[in-house]
Amino acid sequence: MKKNKEEAIKLIKKKLNNDSYLTYDEISLITGYHTKYLFKLKNEIINGTIKLEHGNKNKKPHNALPEEEVQKIRQLYSRSSASIRKFCKFYGKHSYSCIYNIVEDIEKEKRK
Repeated sequence: MKKNKEEAIKLIKKKLNNDSYLTYDEISLITGYHTKYLFKLKNEIINGTIKLEHGNKNKKPHNALPEEEVQKIRQLYSRSSASIRKFCKFYGKHSYSCIYNIVEDIEKEKRK
């Protein structure tokens, strides 16, 4: 069942305005959210802090490589004649997949 936050907010607001006799358990069944989460939403509605969008949306992950290091890896690889696998073993500071994604972007640019 797909969860619908907008629907949950609408039903909770109706309940707060005494326009609905649905229980929180029934709202839980309709929207797919746990009853505890509905009470959290209720408190956010009352406090005026409700948001439909997640707070971390469009933010860079805290564990992402700094841009300076990405540029360093790009420069080293572009001067290297080694395969991606050998280059990853040589660089060794980060996982294979992390370096592979950076190097793969360089390879895609070359193909264009």
